[in-house]
Amino acid sequence: MPATTAAGAFARLVDTVRILREPGGCPWDREQTLQTLRPFVLEETYEVLDALDRDDRRALREELGDFIFEGVLLAQVCAEAGDFTVADSLEAITEKLIRRHPHVFPPAADASGAAAQLAPATPDEVVERWESIKARESSASGVARTALGGVPAALPALLRAHEIGVRAAAAGFDWERAADVVGKIEEETAELRALVEAGGSADRSRAEEEMGDLLFAIANLSRKLGIEPESALRVANEKFTRRFSAMESRLRGSGRALSECSPDELDAEWRRVKEAEHRGQPMPGATAPGAP
Repeated sequence: MPATTAAGAFARLVDTVRILREPGGCPWDREQTLQTLRPFVLEETYEVLDALDRDDRRALREELGDFIFEGVLLAQVCAEAGDFTVADSLEAITEKLIRRHPHVFPPAADASGAAAQLAPATPDEVVERWESIKARESSASGVARTALGGVPAALPALLRAHEIGVRAAAAGFDWERAADVVGKIEEETAELRALVEAGGSADRSRAEEEMGDLLFAIANLSRKLGIEPESALRVANEKFTRRFSAMESRLRGSGRALSECSPDELDAEWRRVKEAEHRGQPMPGATAPGAP
């Protein structure tokens, strides 16, 4: 879509949201605040992620519109309070992108008329440069910035662990190889196993701590492998749900309920479902990948 067309469509959305918030507009939209909109922002975020996971472009088109609407509505609430407008937000992100991509948008020429020309960067170098520029900006503004200070506390814990690892690595604190993280995972697993084997004498708070260490190490292995752990876990959740539903459906078809089967029977049925899936056979009760 040409930029002029996108600009027109965006302007129409902004104007529509403004009208909804005006006296005589929509009662629901008029009563919204920054805090009441928070759950809707979160909901729309996950609906966008769901469309991405299913590679459903039609759904993604709609969900992106809903997501952008939430941003415009938040900005409208702030505009009415005299804080800033959505145009201010757009200008800020555009300037930031230009400023933090000097390899794409060369900085202005210096007094001698020469402009610094940076060589093309690898993706990892881009991340390091981004963090370096961000640190300089914070220093120039007089705001003390720590390497991990900008990681949102509201992120899902697994995603936050991944981002913490990214920031620490950008500062030079990282494992050298992915295999080194595997060793750390094995170490944390051994510590957790010792607590589990202690049975009733195990300290719950200590077990929780060790479980957290293990999950944190796994998140960092995902990062070293170039895998976003939240997405990987969503895929695993869907795979388990698909297979479990197929197993339940198969058992129901034979007149049995899950609760009536022994662990060995359930395990055998689970293996049959996995084998059928690997052979590409349709599984009753399962939803095909990408299906709504």
